[in-house]
Amino acid sequence: MPSQRVRALLLAALSGVALLAPQLVPAADRKPTELTFARVDETELRLDLYLPESRARTGCSPPPASPPVGLIIWVHGGAWRGGSRASVDLAGMTARGWAVASVDYRLSPVARFPAQVHDIKAAIRFLRAHAGEYGYPASRFVIAGSSAGGHLAALVGVSNAERELEGSVGNDLSVSSDVQAVVSLYGASNLASILAQSSPHGLSVRVPALELLLGGQPEAVPELTRLASPVFHVDAADPPLLLLHGDQDDQMPIQQSYELEAAYQKLRLEERLVVVHGSGHGGPAFTQPDMLELIDGFLRQKLAPSTAPAAPQQKGLPSPER
Repeated sequence: MPSQRVRALLLAALSGVALLAPQLVPAADRKPTELTFARVDETELRLDLYLPESRARTGCSPPPASPPVGLIIWVHGGAWRGGSRASVDLAGMTARGWAVASVDYRLSPVARFPAQVHDIKAAIRFLRAHAGEYGYPASRFVIAGSSAGGHLAALVGVSNAERELEGSVGNDLSVSSDVQAVVSLYGASNLASILAQSSPHGLSVRVPALELLLGGQPEAVPELTRLASPVFHVDAADPPLLLLHGDQDDQMPIQQSYELEAAYQKLRLEERLVVVHGSGHGGPAFTQPDMLELIDGFLRQKLAPSTAPAAPQQKGLPSPER
């Protein structure tokens, strides 16, 4: 059963909800549409697109009525070096009217950072370029992920149109890669502080993972570490943020979510941190119906139908004082 805190946050999130969810069946038993969104050298990057039941019949033109509420771009975890797009924690959101696209990205044994972010942004551009074909709204894109995927999702979300992280992957470079909301499940936010906050078990995972991702430990590559840390990119234009983190997580320090929450609060941006009491690194508490309902409520409240992607605008890496 969810904690009283989660229930309270659920009620708060659902109050004032702007959009009504259609009654739809989940996509768990349906085969997704597999699409190739880019190629990098010999690597083919693909995504799996899950549509709500009312939108599951592809090839419809024009799209039928009742389009998805929005599109959730899902980024899988795996310490940046493993995992698969087949693991989709938020697949149940299709039952609440959302389209979900689970995307590939090059893993750290294949390519170092920032290749992962370049690939995800290429997927977003592709998905926006093809929004009319599949019927989801191009103006309501949510980036979400868990663990390492939560870190990458947060970084993508707070770096809308940021030159160093945009990259040149894919064929839709003139299309915006902006997102309108971020959901990070127990993800990292500050790679400069994560090791000092980590448990012995966390260090056993994180030290080799960072070596692969960055090509060295954070103190050895400080500029790249800052570039890879969402907390250093937060600015006044960033989209609403929902953080979910277990208070018994011995692999990803909960302080990482507190740091990103504080960066948002400093600029009075829209954010919510849900501490999942008694939970560790992932597990069913993050995908149970009440939690998916909370996520749905938060997103519907923050993403009004008129929300549109910001015009692409290059910006540099924030100064050290940020």
